[in-house]
Amino acid sequence: MKHRFLIITLLFSALCLNASAHEIIKGSLKAKWHYPGTEREIQVYVPDAYDGKQPACLYVGLDGILCNAPHVMDSLITAGKMPVTIGVFVQPGVIKDKDGNVLRYNRSNEFDMTTATFASFINDEVLPWVESLTTARGLPVKISHRGADAMIFGLSSGGIAAFTAAWHRPDMFSRVFSGVGTFVAMRGGNDLQAIVRKSEPRPLRIFLQDGTNDVWNPLFGHWYEGNRMLASALDFAGYDARYDWSDCYHGVKRANEIFPEVMEWMWQGWPEAPKCGKTQNNLLDTMLVADSEWKIVSKVDGYNATQSFTFTHMVYYPDSTLMVVADKNNSLVQYTKADNGEWQNKQYFYWLHSYGNSYPYISCIAFDGAGNLWVVTDAGIQICDQNGRVRGILMLPDDVYAMEVCNIAICDGRVELVTVNEDMGNTVFARDLHITAPRPGVTPKSQGQG
Repeated sequence: MKHRFLIITLLFSALCLNASAHEIIKGSLKAKWHYPGTEREIQVYVPDAYDGKQPACLYVGLDGILCNAPHVMDSLITAGKMPVTIGVFVQPGVIKDKDGNVLRYNRSNEFDMTTATFASFINDEVLPWVESLTTARGLPVKISHRGADAMIFGLSSGGIAAFTAAWHRPDMFSRVFSGVGTFVAMRGGNDLQAIVRKSEPRPLRIFLQDGTNDVWNPLFGHWYEGNRMLASALDFAGYDARYDWSDCYHGVKRANEIFPEVMEWMWQGWPEAPKCGKTQNNLLDTMLVADSEWKIVSKVDGYNATQSFTFTHMVYYPDSTLMVVADKNNSLVQYTKADNGEWQNKQYFYWLHSYGNSYPYISCIAFDGAGNLWVVTDAGIQICDQNGRVRGILMLPDDVYAMEVCNIAICDGRVELVTVNEDMGNTVFARDLHITAPRPGVTPKSQGQG
């Protein structure tokens, strides 16, 4: 009888230990704006520790629930190794016909694309839907909208989607775990390592995982090499990043093994936000001013939609020997000045980066005192050297789109942007930088042909 009682007690204890300390809310969402016509399943994890009084932190997991995430989060929350967090597990979208047959699988278009569209979809459509929910206990689902309180995770195409969402929107996600990510030539993932090297660092904490045997489809490239190239770029740019390299193949096995320790590392130091690192990019390193951010220096309310604004699409080199024009195709054309004053030797001289499968949108341009061309694009402010190559990329002010910037001015010690926005009126943003204004008639020092 004693042994029977002991067995029953042990079984009851095991059941208690394995009992879920959370609720899973299941639902589906049909996209309206970013991926019209697509529908997807979403599961929302709410830990028992959530009381509905304060917004919880956010975890977004792509391709649904992976790596036993709810139970890992239960353990870490209980142990005080991560904050109380709402988990949102998102499947990729599909489009179906009236009989339920799939007409289009949208996963690659959503996940492998390196634009900001997927991050916008999460922000504009998924999270409002999540925050409309109520738990079984009658609690409203409240989520913090502070980037330092949010993490995103994905595998394979979900891995690159997690990275690009955080890359474009560090205000949404400051912590990102990418497993066996597709940083290869599918939809521009192979270009990210170059863009990371040229961009000012973002406040992100990043974990990459992959293995030497990961070549899911060699047509697109080598997964492991792509991850190692991105890791090299992250180190160069000064990120708080860690990596797990093994002999694994393409799959979830290794991510599943390390998931608890990665999650614990991701949330170390919270609620403090990850810091921007120090880049080794020699242009940005000499230009950036510590802790300098965009600030509004003047604002005119009462925007008039009928008022016309001049966008700066033609500029002259400081000594007037060159002219650059942004043409109607969003290409940059350079001319040289002949002795008789005529413009000649037309060339498409400047090469810019873009995230989509098109040339970047150009709103305005300006030269600085060193002869570098500053180009405001939808991929950031791209700074080209005298030979037409992008050497640095600065982020635009938060909530400012390139198409709203009508002028850029390079001043001594700072850069200014003039924006036109129906909600904000005319606004001038400024940011302190170690730069000099162009001096009319003065020839900048030659950068040579190297």
